[in-house]
Amino acid sequence: AATKLASAEKLMYFCTDQLGLEQDFEQKQMPDGKLPVDGFLLCVDVSRGMNRNFDEQLKFVSNLYNQLAKTKKPVVVVLTKCDEGVERYIRDAHAFALGKKNLQVVETSARSNVNVELAFGTLVQLLDKSRGKAKIIPYFEALKQQSQQIAAAKDKYEWLVSRIVKSHNEAWAGVSRKMQPAPEFQDYVYLEGTQKARKLFLQHVQRLKQEHIERRRKLYLALLPQALDALVPDLDEIDHLSRAKAEKLLEAKPDFSKWFVVLEETPWDATSHVDSADSERIPFDLLETPAAEQLYEAHLEKLRNERKRAEMRRAFRENLESSPFVTPGKPWEEARSFIMNEDFYLWLEEPVYMDIYGKHQKQLIDKAKEDFQELLLEYSELFYELELDAKPSKEKMGVIQEVLGEEQRFKALQKLQAERDALILKHIHFVYHPTKETCPSCAACVDARVEQLLGSRFIRPAERQHQHRNPLLDSGVDRINLVILGKDGLARELANEIRALCTNDDKYVIEGKMYELALRPIEGNVRLPVNAFQTPTFQPHGCLCLYNSKESLSYVVESIEKSRESTVGRRDNHLAQLPLTLVLVNKRGGGDGGGETLQSLIQQGQQIASKLQCVFLDPASAGIGYGRNINERQIGQVLKGLLDAKRNLNLVVGSTSGLKDAADADLRIVLCLMCGDPASAD
Repeated sequence: AATKLASAEKLMYFCTDQLGLEQDFEQKQMPDGKLPVDGFLLCVDVSRGMNRNFDEQLKFVSNLYNQLAKTKKPVVVVLTKCDEGVERYIRDAHAFALGKKNLQVVETSARSNVNVELAFGTLVQLLDKSRGKAKIIPYFEALKQQSQQIAAAKDKYEWLVSRIVKSHNEAWAGVSRKMQPAPEFQDYVYLEGTQKARKLFLQHVQRLKQEHIERRRKLYLALLPQALDALVPDLDEIDHLSRAKAEKLLEAKPDFSKWFVVLEETPWDATSHVDSADSERIPFDLLETPAAEQLYEAHLEKLRNERKRAEMRRAFRENLESSPFVTPGKPWEEARSFIMNEDFYLWLEEPVYMDIYGKHQKQLIDKAKEDFQELLLEYSELFYELELDAKPSKEKMGVIQEVLGEEQRFKALQKLQAERDALILKHIHFVYHPTKETCPSCAACVDARVEQLLGSRFIRPAERQHQHRNPLLDSGVDRINLVILGKDGLARELANEIRALCTNDDKYVIEGKMYELALRPIEGNVRLPVNAFQTPTFQPHGCLCLYNSKESLSYVVESIEKSRESTVGRRDNHLAQLPLTLVLVNKRGGGDGGGETLQSLIQQGQQIASKLQCVFLDPASAGIGYGRNINERQIGQVLKGLLDAKRNLNLVVGSTSGLKDAADADLRIVLCLMCGDPASAD
């Protein structure tokens, strides 16, 4: 309780750690050896102490206070260790202070750093009345405020660390220097100290490292199935091997080092490999992890399933080949109930067995068509009585079908009647016009093969020039999409006749070159999607318009106008420039029609053709009488016109003199070939 202390030439002590280690701390002597005391902090431990009676302690504190009160110096009672305080002790201490005049009590915790500054501030305010009176806050309220303050400072400091530290290889010394000026760093260090700030930094760095390792792990695990597929794609090689033997097998593979790396130190994620430049390859010890083991088992299971599916596909094909219920042209919906079993449904998805069935059907149909062609050749006498270039009447077709009806090769195409009729018409055409275009052997025809060989061996100068053109300009030249517009069966009938002139794979020969011909007969309302000129899979190159009466001509005009109206304003308005050909065909059941009726139809057709700005074909222009359909020459003329229209973009590239030179070169080639000098022609 002394107010004047003297300790001449003595060191000042700041903490108990200084005792015995004076040389390690700042050495500062007491000023002049004298120290006046201005006030007192009377500390009371309110925690539960071993072998300590709080009542006795409070009695001692009361006696001590009585001594301090005699000095007339300010006194503040400080309750310490409130973080472990006993509620009764705290209550008794407050009761003691209430019995004294103006004795203030501050609840503190040095460990939690709660109200420590408040205790000294309260005493200073009692010494210096000019200072504002400090507000004394109970321990738990102060602890809550401080926790909130520390939490907010911690959040700001962690944000600062995450913004500055982007790599797990950063060191504390360099980072702390960067953060030194930042208020977030300063506030947190003031509240919690440098060690806690460093601890949070190390936690952040460790988190970055774990995230980096996890990214690497995911990358390796994503790469592992590819490595297994490349190194051990054969199930027989690994199916019965243990894990250890499977790993030895992998190491023995020639491409092992392309996929894996064997490290001297393991595990890989605890070594420098995580930051190695060679970290793209999979560490071999990763195979020992549960995730890699699961992927290896999944690889085995995948190979087993692939083998099982291959067996099921093979069994399905064999089932198709042996089933009497699968006939040419039979739809999948009709055949599936006879050939599918539970295993097929379990192991094969529907697109797979539909694809197999489609390929099998193509083989069946091709074989059935080939056999039917042989049958037609065997019954060639059936076709001798037909008129030249004539389509057989319904009666004649009935006789042909009656004669061939009992033949199995005829019955095989029962579900493909339209194609069977087309084959008959094609055969009739071949009988009376035995050319390479109508030959049943199609591309295998010797005449066609000779032309192809000559065409590939001897290139015309004009063609040499065109070889260097932009290939985008030539796209689609080998395919012709033709719309056939006609009413009351006209479009369908002509489509069948044209197909009869095609090869078995719907190819048509024009000027010695084979073209794929796609026909779209339309006989209804063109505003309906089913009758539209253009579809997502069909882009028309031209339209053949048929009529044999005033009504059918009106239908053609209305359909063309509706089709053009439907595309007005569109960017892809192709139909407005679609090449059209108007054709007058035979009037069914009408003899030769004759006289004014025929002339009237021709005049009306010419007027409409002029209005639509299209080509007009009539029987007289083809050199045939009324009562005949459009013939092969006219069809070839129409298709050649479409090809010319498609090639217009390319033809304008050449000049007049170039075309003349190309024609002269063609003439020289012909003369050389006639003279038997192919080398000169080449």
